[in-house]
Amino acid sequence: MVKRLFDIVASATALLFLGPVILLAAVAVRLSSKGPAFYCPKRAGVNGQPFTLFKLRTMHIDQGQNASAVTGVSDPRIFAFGSLLRKTKLDELPQLWNILIGDMSIVGPRPEDLINVERFYDELGMSTLTVRPGLAGVSSIYNYTHGEKMLVGDNPEEIYARDLLPVKLALEAVYLQDASLSYDLRLIARTIVAIAQIASGKQDFPEPPEMQAARTILAERPIIAAAA
Repeated sequence: MVKRLFDIVASATALLFLGPVILLAAVAVRLSSKGPAFYCPKRAGVNGQPFTLFKLRTMHIDQGQNASAVTGVSDPRIFAFGSLLRKTKLDELPQLWNILIGDMSIVGPRPEDLINVERFYDELGMSTLTVRPGLAGVSSIYNYTHGEKMLVGDNPEEIYARDLLPVKLALEAVYLQDASLSYDLRLIARTIVAIAQIASGKQDFPEPPEMQAARTILAERPIIAAAA
């Protein structure tokens, strides 16, 4: 109840102050690339129920043979202004509306593509669907500071499913074990700092403090799977 109240107050306040920024960015998207200003994919919410996620569009509509659910390093589908939006995370701001209406939370597991949930989620993955997905979170920070750089080569989807997604899910499991309002506030602060550092040019980051516990969870996954 406290978390939901915090989400409502925080998202409403943020929309009040950042609404003009979102509108200006939306106009810039329309001027930069043919197509709508917003990208509205389906994502997995609580208990895997699909919802429409709102983002500022950062890719060209005509994606040709490069269509993929995973965005690789130097993805040719991303237009110049879209790259700036992704680097500063301004493309995520429309999700404040998702938070206000109850689809998401300020902090929580990152909402995953429905296809990836169907194909790759095991018991660990499904455990992250017991709460509202979040705009910010420990896996979101890790993906921003470490994960995106992993997605190189001709098959970023394979790398994502094999190397990155399991780590993200384990990090979220660590978060869920210790979730609290104070932890959420620390993750919000860590997110803001990471965005500012990357925007200023920083490229190398230490592993998140949750990583050791996440590795323990990953090491136990085969045992859990065998016992199931």
